[in-house]
Order: sequence, then structure tokens, then C-alpha cells
Amino acid sequence: MTKWQKLHQEITTCRQCPRLVEWREEVARVKRRAYREWTYWGRPVPGFGDPRARMIIVGLAPAAHGANRTGRMFTGDRSGDFLFAGLHRAGFANQGTSEHRDDGLALKDAFIVAAARCAPPDNKPLPEELIRCAPFLDREMALLPGKVLLALGAIGWNAALVSLERAGVVVPSPRPAFGHGAEWALPDGRTLVGCYHVSQQNTQTGRLTPAMFDAVMARVRVLLAKAE
Repeated sequence: MTKWQKLHQEITTCRQCPRLVEWREEVARVKRRAYREWTYWGRPVPGFGDPRARMIIVGLAPAAHGANRTGRMFTGDRSGDFLFAGLHRAGFANQGTSEHRDDGLALKDAFIVAAARCAPPDNKPLPEELIRCAPFLDREMALLPGKVLLALGAIGWNAALVSLERAGVVVPSPRPAFGHGAEWALPDGRTLVGCYHVSQQNTQTGRLTPAMFDAVMARVRVLLAKAE
């Protein structure tokens, strides 16, 4: 068993947070009417992508009827539709759609991790739940080359910063502030980049547009070229 296989087995069998276990399993049992024929995943969701990725995307948590249903990050919901379409335009994905685990989607030079691995009620994991889940984030990031960390939203940004601190990176005080297009150059040559989260709340209101996402991707390409 490889390090990746061992880690992902540990992630998918985790039951450390009673509130999240109860919620994710209830959602999987009750289901949404549109997906009543589906067998929901209903477990924690491991990271997904290219294990040699130089871009690590740090998200928040699985969606109740998205990744909690399909078992793959950002798969089966509107957030994923937006994200993978953008990654495809930027050359990080072989296709712009993500419907289920066996749909042929593959990422190139990109890997998706998350601050929390279980779908939380109201999309809001509690601070103690994020703490319990943090070792999974740390261990996945440690296995990746990761020259650019792309944080989706403030929670992803903060989760990345705290993970970097736990890995021994000196983060200045006050901490670098999140913002769309914000950057922080790490002492070791890596770069943390901020992007508004690809949630429906942001994409349907125009807070995050495809053009805005494409601009961030273009900047990531520049940073990756400099890191070579």
C-alpha cells in the first residue's frame, strides 16, 4: 500500500467528529429527491488530483449533495461545475465537467485538498472539527511538490496558513490577509494565492466571475513558470 493509499484509507474511515458523522450519514440516507437513485458516498472525502501537482487547491469542505454524494472533491454540484470549467480553460484539467468518480476527469499539475473532509451542516465546520481534520490536510500537503497554494475563500486561506505554520514555516504577525488575488510569498519560494470561493453564492451573484477566475489562473501560471 502506497503512502497515498494508506492516507486516503484513513481519511475515508474517520469518525472523529460525531456531529459530522451523524449529518453526512443522515444526508446519505434521506437523499435529495433528484438523486434518490444514487448510492451516496456518505463518508469523509480524500483529496483528488495529480500527485505530482505544483498547484495545491485548498477548499473548505464537501457539499452535502456534491462530494458527499459522489465521493470526489467538487464533483456533482454547481461549485464543481464552475471550478473544473475554469481549470479546464487553464489547462489543469482534461475536461470541464465533473459528474461522478468514473467520468474520466483527470487533473494535471493540480491537486485539491480541503480544510474539512466531511460535509458540515450549513457548510460551516466548527473550529474543533477543523482542528481534528487538520492532520489530513497536513499529510496530503506534505506529499505534494506544491509550488503554489491556491486558497478558495478565507477559511481555505487560514487553513493553509495554519498548516504551513505546523510544517515549520514562519508566518508573519499580523498574518497575511485573505483577498481575491491576494498573494503571500513564502520564505521557501512557494506562493499562497487567494481566490473567492467557487460557491454558488459567489458565482451566481457575480462576486466571482469566470473572467476573475481566469485572471487568477493566469497569475498561477506565471508563478509556476518562475518556480521552475
